[in-house]
Amino acid sequence: MKNITVSLPEELARWARLWAAEEDSSVSALLARLLQEKRESESRYRAAMTQFFSGMATRISDGSAYPSRESLHER
Repeated sequence: MKNITVSLPEELARWARLWAAEEDSSVSALLARLLQEKRESESRYRAAMTQFFSGMATRISDGSAYPSRESLHER
């Protein structure tokens, strides 16, 4: 485990200590969990984007002309 120093505004540090106490944890453990969750979320997002953009393009039309705006909005 590697130690790092994080500087926080006093009010935020106080809130983090209270939150950690409510969770029966340390600020360090909570921060580690949040960073891990963020890393996993980013990884899943990148994988989904890669999968989406690597897929085959699909045709959205059968070749016929699209209707005009006027014909779609006739009253």
